[in-house]
Amino acid sequence: MADIREQRACVKFCFRLGKTATECYKMLKTAFGEQAMGRSQTFQWFSWFKAGRTPIDDDERSGRSVSSSTPEMIERVRQIVREDRCITIDEVSMLVGISHGTCHKILTEDLKMRRVASKFVPGFLSVDLKQQRLDVCLDLKKNAAL
Repeated sequence: MADIREQRACVKFCFRLGKTATECYKMLKTAFGEQAMGRSQTFQWFSWFKAGRTPIDDDERSGRSVSSSTPEMIERVRQIVREDRCITIDEVSMLVGISHGTCHKILTEDLKMRRVASKFVPGFLSVDLKQQRLDVCLDLKKNAAL
C-alpha cells in the first residue's frame, strides 16, 4: 500500500478544500489506483477531520509495548541458552519474562539458532566457537601423539 500518511494528508487536504468524502475517495482512487486506502477508511478519516482532528498519525494504543527484543533481552536469552542448550523455549520465556513467540523470534532470527536433536545450536559458527573447536582439536591431536 502506498504511504498511508501521504493518503491521510490527501484526505485532510480534500476536507480543507471543501470536497465531500465521496469526491475525496474518487480522487484517491485516481491518484493511487489499487494502492489507495479503502472507502470506509477514507470516510472514517474524513469524518475525524470534520470533527476537529488535526494529526494524520495513528493514536497511541494501549497494550503491551513491542520492546521485548531489546539488545539486553537478546543477550539474556543468549546467556541462558549457552548455559543449558537443552532448555526449551517455554522455559527460556518464563525465565526472562517474555512471550513464547518473542523468545522464538530472538532465538531464530536474532541469534540465528535452530533446534538440532533437542538442543539449540548456532546456525553458523561464530569466530569464538570456531577458535574453541580448533583448540579442542589441537589438544586432542597433541594428546594422541603422546
